[in-house]
Formats: sequence, structure tokens, C-alpha cells
Amino acid sequence: MPCIQLLLLFLIIHKLPSLLHAEFTVILPDTSSASILDPPAQPGDASTWAHTDPSEQLAVQAIMAATGNDWAASIPDVCQGRWHGIECVPGVDGDVYHVVSLSFGALSDDTAFPACSTGATLSPAILSLPHLHSLFFYRCFTSNPQPIPSFLGQMGPTIRSLVLRENGHVGSIPTELGNLTALRVLDLHGNQLVSTIPKSFQRLQNLQLFDLSHNSLSGAIPELKLPKLRILDLGYNALHGQIPEGFSQCGSLLKMDLSRNRLTGQIPDSIGNLANLILLDLSHNSLMGPLPVTLRKMHALKALILNSNSMQELTVPNEIFTGLNNLIMLVLSDMGLVGPVPDSIGYLSSLRVLCLDRNKFNGSIPESFKNLKNISELSVSSNKLTGPVPFGKEMVWKLGKKLRVHDNLGLCYDDRNLEWYEGIGSMYGIGKCKYENIKGQVRSAKAMGVAKHQTKHLNVRFSLKFSGAGRKYLVNYKVLLFLVFILIL
Repeated sequence: MPCIQLLLLFLIIHKLPSLLHAEFTVILPDTSSASILDPPAQPGDASTWAHTDPSEQLAVQAIMAATGNDWAASIPDVCQGRWHGIECVPGVDGDVYHVVSLSFGALSDDTAFPACSTGATLSPAILSLPHLHSLFFYRCFTSNPQPIPSFLGQMGPTIRSLVLRENGHVGSIPTELGNLTALRVLDLHGNQLVSTIPKSFQRLQNLQLFDLSHNSLSGAIPELKLPKLRILDLGYNALHGQIPEGFSQCGSLLKMDLSRNRLTGQIPDSIGNLANLILLDLSHNSLMGPLPVTLRKMHALKALILNSNSMQELTVPNEIFTGLNNLIMLVLSDMGLVGPVPDSIGYLSSLRVLCLDRNKFNGSIPESFKNLKNISELSVSSNKLTGPVPFGKEMVWKLGKKLRVHDNLGLCYDDRNLEWYEGIGSMYGIGKCKYENIKGQVRSAKAMGVAKHQTKHLNVRFSLKFSGAGRKYLVNYKVLLFLVFILIL
């Protein structure tokens, strides 16, 4: 949907690079150690005669051969070979290099890591790299689907990043991965993994990025109390049960995406304890109301996405959005929400995307929505809203087709602004407002079709509605008497 695309674009441009930095693909070597990728050594330097540890040399060649890269066997020293996808650092004595990072797969034209051939496998020779910090495989085993080998849980205590992304891995996640207690990044996105999330992952207390999205995982989400976790993405699985209360103890969380699962129950009140959270996506589940009022405590929140949770006949408390001044995106579509649209939304000055469509909101669009100066997409279509559209000329023209107000019970526009409403696609299907005299007040002369000098002296007016040719008319008492007189004759 357009709302989600806008959010992704915003995060890619403004946020994620700074959040993930070098952690997504390769953990950079410690700055305290010189890298083989440093400037060329001067004559007499140790690096001119340093060599790769012999056992690690053999291990790398075996790993390369298992992925179909037999050419590595002809390289006398893999650390001196300087190809993309391998990083080495000198040992304590400076005369031996150790392999700290291996990466495979064509991530982009700028990162041409060694590709994997048909029939590629993961070699257990990885266990012969005791200094390995980062292991990265991207789209390497799609032609030869295979389980994630359990021997990866035996990697050394230095491993910080394990990325097995879009590899076509099948089967369950090995519980042995919970032994890698130094991990900062665990990314198994986009495979064909089934079964449950191992409870052993609770031991990964140093984890900062945890991505199991776009698999076929089922079962309940285990209690994961990971204090250093910043990015949590479990979206696009078949997980069920309730949202664990333990997530409230992941105080460093910046992003939580549990979308497109089968989660039930209420959103826990304790979620308000995630004071640093920037993105919360719980969309496309079966969550129930009420919405926790504690959401208003999440002052850092920029995106709140709850659409497609059928919270039937739920009224949204007006105070729930008070204090969310950093909110940029609010998506509450397809939730069965009823009652008035919260007026407090109109005071979220940073809001750019607002989707309230396909609910049962009634009443009018709050006048406070005029304050949304930064809005770039606004949808309140397919509700039961009535009354005038409160937006001024500048906002209507600025939003264009991104303003969606159609398919409501009785929204209308002020015909005094007809000259700038006409021709705007977002106003198609919206009629003119009909201003009727109430409590003796005279209706506008233009809408009545009666000259001002004929109406200003009337002290008593009453109206009669009747229909004809698909239109409604308002008749004053003098016209009514004249019609009665004609009928008598």
C-alpha cells in the first residue's frame, strides 16, 4: 500500500543507514588491529613477509570450493589475495594473518562478493576459522535448498554477525545457534524456515539486530528479554499467540515489526515502556482492543502501523495520541474502529502520512486537521463521516490524489469555495454542503436562490423539505401559501 512504501522510503533515506551502519553485512575488524586492506606496507615492514595462518588458508580454500569457487585453490595466500569478501587482521606477533570475515553473494554491483554456483553448500571448514567475526551468505543456496547446519552453533566466541539471507534454507532453525552468545547480528530473512523460534535465543544477550522475517515460522514468540536489541523483525511468518510481555524489557529497541502473522490478544500495556522505539508495526494480525493508552508515552515513535487488525466496534481514546509529537506515520486502516475521529491527531505537527480508511468512524473530520501542515498523504475514505471537508485550498491542492475522502456517509464541500474545489480528483463524489436555516437564522442567499433584499426583512421563517427530480428544495412560508392557493383553484 502507498503508506507502507512511503514509510520504507523515509527509513531508507533518513534512518536505517545510521542504525545499522556496518552491522548489516560485515562487522568491521577491531580498530585496534591493522587490516590487510590498510595502505601497502613499506619495505622492511612485517606485512611484506606476513602470511595467512596455514590452517585457516586450507579452511578458506575448502569453504570456497564448497560454494563453487575452485579458483581460490590457486591463490598461495588468501589474505594477500585481496578479493572482495574476505578480511584479515594480523595476529599478536604480526607475522600471521587471521581471517575475520567471509562474505558470499552478489549483494550489489559495488559489493561483488564471490558468487555461489549450483549445488553450493556450507562447509564445516568454517569451524577452522577461530577468529571469524562475520559470516555472510546472500542468495547462495536457492538452487540447492538445504537446512541451516547445526554445526554453525560451534563457531568460536568471536563471531559477531551471522547473515544467511534469502538463501532458500529449509527446515527448522537449529537451537545450537543460541550458543553464539557474542552475536550482535542474526539475520535469517527470506528463507523457507519452519517450526518455532528456539527458546535458546534468550541466551543471545548481546544481540542488536534480530531478523527472522519472510519465513514460515509458527508457534508462539518466546520471551526474549534482550537488553541490547535494537532491531526486531519477525514479520511475514505464521506466528501465533500473544505479544510477549518480555519485549518491554528490550529497552534499546528502535524497530519492532511483528506484521503479517497470526497474533491474537491485546497489545500489552507494557509496550509503552519502549521509550526509544521509532517504528512499531503490528499490522495484519488478529489483535484485539482496547488500544493501550500507554502508547502516548512513546515520545520517540515516528511510525505506528496497526492496520488490518479487526478490533470490532472499538472507539479510539482521544488522549492516546497526546505527546506523540515526533509521529510521522499513523496507519489505522481496516480495523473496524467506530466513534469520532480523535481530535488529538490534528495536533501531531510532524505527521506526514495518515491512513484512517475503511473503518466506521462517524461524525465530522476534526477541524484540528487543518493544523497538519506537513501532511503528504491523508485517507479517511470508506467511513461514515459527515459534514464539511475542513481543508483549505492550499492543503487540498498540495495533497491532490493523496487526499482520499470518498465513500463516506455525507461529507460535503462548501460551495462558496466551488471555484477551487472543481477539477480536483480527490473531491469526486463529494457533493456541495446544504446550509439550512436553523432556529430562525437565514440561509445564505446564494444557496437559497433568493435575493438578499427579499430575505433580510423576514422575522419568521420555516422550512419544508421535499424531493423532486432527485433534488431537495427549501421553501419559505410565502411560497408555500402561493402553492396551496394554486392547488385550491
